[in-house]
Amino acid sequence: MIKNFLIERRSWILLFIVQQLVIILVAYLDNAIPFKPILYIVFLSMIIFILFLIVRYNKETKFYKSLEEWENNLDLTSIIEPERPFEKIIEKSIKDQTERLKQLASENQLVLEIEKDELLAWIHEVKTPLTAMHLIIERIEDKPLKSQLTYEWLRIHLLLDQQLHNKRILFIENDLYIENINLKELIYKELKTLQSWCIRKGIGFDIQLEVKEVLSDAKWLAFIIRQLLSNSIKYSDASDIIIRGYVQNGRTKLEIQDFGRGIDPRDIPRIYDKGFTSTTNHADNASTGMGLYLTKKAAEPLHIHIEVQSEMKAGTIFTLSFPNKNDFVNITGM
Repeated sequence: MIKNFLIERRSWILLFIVQQLVIILVAYLDNAIPFKPILYIVFLSMIIFILFLIVRYNKETKFYKSLEEWENNLDLTSIIEPERPFEKIIEKSIKDQTERLKQLASENQLVLEIEKDELLAWIHEVKTPLTAMHLIIERIEDKPLKSQLTYEWLRIHLLLDQQLHNKRILFIENDLYIENINLKELIYKELKTLQSWCIRKGIGFDIQLEVKEVLSDAKWLAFIIRQLLSNSIKYSDASDIIIRGYVQNGRTKLEIQDFGRGIDPRDIPRIYDKGFTSTTNHADNASTGMGLYLTKKAAEPLHIHIEVQSEMKAGTIFTLSFPNKNDFVNITGM
């Protein structure tokens, strides 16, 4: 700030220095003017001028320091009141722009809310014919046709479900209800939904649950497990998926292990990025790059830690570490 202040006042400083040099030059050339007293006066002037700069620096930079420390958000309370006319002009300009930004942000938020509500309403409307379609498919006797239609129905169902949770995830903190959940019932319910897909791909399940319950939100935990199971099924063929539940170091853990194509080591740091699919298989049009992104986003407010281990052509293990009851105090008051 000192450097900026001196640069801002450099023309005045140069003017003062030039004036003093001119006085010294005149006294030096004109014998009628005593030279030493003039040097003394110039010296005193320089001292006074330096003290003046120090005082002015402290007074004139307060406002600009508060601007420098301002976090460029819409809260202007951290900016001190201006004292000088130019400072007031700057403050007025910032306030006007901030008000316009607040209004624009409010309008955009309203538009997003309307679009979200419309999309959620549309998804719920689509679920009705989807349910009817599923009942019709169940009555088809041609097994190959029935299997193919069920698979396509399931793809639509999962994509709609993903889109529904994508819109809800922004407000997940308002949608949480933490309770003890029967882990076995939840997993079997999700497997039943995915049953037709698993049969089509020749995938079985080896379920080893040493724990009966976990503390979480049933709806969002089901979504997380559904996404991980969908991923395992999508990238596996004619193999088993192992689901283990156990307690380690006082924390409940749930593992989902498949023996599919695996994840390239260079992709692992990016698998939770929105829209990221793969660097090794660009022809995979079935992947949206949203499943693991939403899984991670949903796991964070639930205090569920996700770990991944993978080896190419050997499979992948996703491990969910569930929190203890005390970890939910801040969000549930339990």
